[in-house]
Amino acid sequence: MDDGRRWSYDIRTTTSAPIDEVWPLVGEARRWKEWAGFTTARLIREGTPAPDGVGALRRFAIGPVGSREQVVVWDPPHHLGYEIVKGFPVRRYRSDVELAALEGGGTSIHWHGRFAELVPGTGRAVQAFTGALIAHFARRLVRHAERSD
Repeated sequence: MDDGRRWSYDIRTTTSAPIDEVWPLVGEARRWKEWAGFTTARLIREGTPAPDGVGALRRFAIGPVGSREQVVVWDPPHHLGYEIVKGFPVRRYRSDVELAALEGGGTSIHWHGRFAELVPGTGRAVQAFTGALIAHFARRLVRHAERSD
């Protein structure tokens, strides 16, 4: 929401796939290439614990256009938090993917984030684009996880 400078998005969905199958798709940088539509999904620097934990620097791209993200929360199989450090037209971008096992099977996915405008007046457009992009990623994650299910 707009607080004068801060914007956010909040995506919630579920999958029939168990959390132990969903987590590696989210938590391991190289696995994003399988489901997110990226041509590049790799680690630039390992984190703690190695390889994908806190401090890991990840590169995601489609062709030459992409971003670098740093892992700031690593709590398998429940929570991945990351910040974009380069390649996206915002400041202080933080996103969290939280997974929870559902009673009777399956996984709840809560993907939410926030950022500040880089250029005044662009927040609403970037919020709409980012929310749609993350919703698209969430749908792709669910489809891929359920094929593996």
